Amino acid sequence: MHLVRELSDFAAANAAWLRVVRLPTYAPELNPAEGVWLLLRRAMADFVVTDLDGLVRIVKRRLKKIQFRPHLLDGCLTATGLSIDPW
Repeated sequence: MHLVRELSDFAAANAAWLRVVRLPTYAPELNPAEGVWLLLRRAMADFVVTDLDGLVRIVKRRLKKIQFRPHLLDGCLTATGLSIDPW
């Protein structure tokens, strides 16, 4: 449970359109970003970089490729058991 009173007041005041899902403190299996990081690590497995600029270039290029493949992002979300559905 979040301890900031302003946040809980905001959630209560906007309950008509805001859905709050309480997650455990650390649950990588419930975090879609973990799936994106897994895809990124797999894509970068065969690359060798010599400087930070090279690493940044590779990461940006791989993230851009993931961005234009929405089925990959949908898979990361589905793996968590969460979904983006209108209610």
